[in-house]
Amino acid sequence: MPNIRARLLVVLVVLCGFLTVAGSSPATAATVPDSLPFDGTALTVQNGHFVDGNGREVVLRGYNVSGETKLEENGGLPFASVADAKKSATALRALGGGNSVRFLLSWAHAEPAQGQVDTEYLAAATDQMRAFLDAGIRVYPDFHQDLYSRYLFNSGSWYTGDGAPKWAVELGSYPQESCGICLFWGQNITQNGAVTAAQHDFWHNSYGVQDAFLATAQQTMTYIQQHLTTEEFAGVVGFDPYNEPYAGTYDSGQTSRTWERDLLWPFYVKFRARMDAAGWQSKPAFVEPNLFWNANIDSQKQEGGLLDAGTLGSRYVFNTHFYDQKAISGILMWGNASDGQYSTDFGTIRDRASSAGTTAVVSEFGHPLSGSVSGKAPTVLKAMYQALDSRLPGSSWWSNPASSGPVLSGNQWQWDIYNGRHHELMNDNPDKVLTSGDAWNDEDLSAVSLSDSGAVTLRQDARLLDRVYPSATAGQAVAFTYEDRSRDGSTTLTWNPVPSSLPNVSQLVGSGQYGLLVWKSGSGSAPTELHLPASFPTATTTVVSDLGTAYAPPSYTMSTPVAVAAEPGGTGSRRLLLTDSDSGVLHYAMITNGATSPAASLLSAARSELATWAAAHF
Repeated sequence: MPNIRARLLVVLVVLCGFLTVAGSSPATAATVPDSLPFDGTALTVQNGHFVDGNGREVVLRGYNVSGETKLEENGGLPFASVADAKKSATALRALGGGNSVRFLLSWAHAEPAQGQVDTEYLAAATDQMRAFLDAGIRVYPDFHQDLYSRYLFNSGSWYTGDGAPKWAVELGSYPQESCGICLFWGQNITQNGAVTAAQHDFWHNSYGVQDAFLATAQQTMTYIQQHLTTEEFAGVVGFDPYNEPYAGTYDSGQTSRTWERDLLWPFYVKFRARMDAAGWQSKPAFVEPNLFWNANIDSQKQEGGLLDAGTLGSRYVFNTHFYDQKAISGILMWGNASDGQYSTDFGTIRDRASSAGTTAVVSEFGHPLSGSVSGKAPTVLKAMYQALDSRLPGSSWWSNPASSGPVLSGNQWQWDIYNGRHHELMNDNPDKVLTSGDAWNDEDLSAVSLSDSGAVTLRQDARLLDRVYPSATAGQAVAFTYEDRSRDGSTTLTWNPVPSSLPNVSQLVGSGQYGLLVWKSGSGSAPTELHLPASFPTATTTVVSDLGTAYAPPSYTMSTPVAVAAEPGGTGSRRLLLTDSDSGVLHYAMITNGATSPAASLLSAARSELATWAAAHF
């Protein structure tokens, strides 16, 4: 939206008495380092996909930044300083392969006193957000809550929460919190009377708490819009209004589905209006259904998925989470995850988004990295990433690639550089100083930590996290797969080997990693992009495509069909750029790091095999 129109809208809102935050848009900033002419455009939702200004389908991959927001040690901010945010952004791009973050914000710190927004907190949060935008990483903020609020919990409690400010809790006169016999913190959501009562009050707007939240959200969004440059604000994709919504308790005769229809969806409509008033008209709301709608334990599952919201369309994104509660329980799934473990679960997400007329994002997924079930993490995470890439198991991908489905966007939980180095007074109790893991309800899910020298270090296999994925497809992505060959201890996990019916392709890949994208070209001039992990050095990367073959692809030019360029942000991460000159034509490209100086004859034979395979299946 043009700046003049945005400023007029802000003036009107202020006159109506809704806002107290003042400011104007800063001057235009310099272009993000390493960016190309087609980079940095704002995303919209079109035809069930994120689409950039060049008409390309965009896939968001990255992490939640971060669970530190749920703690008090740094005042509800994701980082202790802007310097730490910049360090994290660089590492997230270079080590974790991410092009986006879900950026956590705290209502308690945004509005510590009723009706008074803390602009110092908003300024600090915006500065940290800018560190990611300046690294070419797209952002969608999230007002985060778990168990409604930390102020529901007493100083000696086994658990804590985050979200609502103290004054909002004091309005309710809630009962003494107690979860009874609870082995997992999440059981508080349905078993802790204080939590369920507070959640119920929020959705019914008791004491005006929901109105207060919406007013603070609007002021927060207005502040962000006014204090980012035009280029920076273009990198803000949308806003996640409320993390993991749940009714608390249902009214007489109410069901999970009617609660979504009568209380949750009207809240999102109100939030959408606040976005519009804050200058976010062109950005979607990332709306989450009842958090139990897709639980993989039958006794927890509740009907939902915003089934009665109609066609969501371009102004909303279907936003959901997925954790394997069976695997986390340690009882309901004894073994490791395997090929295709979550194909059905993530297929349900694809289908629900499609029927709602929008795109989907799995804004949280993950698995504990310590404790009794941590041994499952390598296979659980591999299976989740596999399900984001395709709705098919690896065992059937090559024989039925046309059923691969759209590539899903997703952000892993989480990216916390302070993992294992916290100093959190749990519920303000000086006798309960938490330092280990994520320092929050015994969780330990961060993909990273800091070394003794202060360097950001991966805690999971880089081959799992830093992945080939189609970050921007010029046209329509038809099928995609990636064999990461990540490890479970000393075992290399190969769930999608190249079939023996393609002997030259199999020889070219060998024991290496490979990705394969099939797409139908569009009418734009910008190229198709795939992220190149650090394990794919340009000098040893092989590409076999109908557009051409290349070992050690050259640097990008508009006339080079298969080329490599830096990703925007100056972090050293790279991308493969594939340029076609047609429209509506099927193309394919396989990328591998398994070959060493392959002969031209092998490249030609592999290209012929892939051409025959593509013609047979599409």
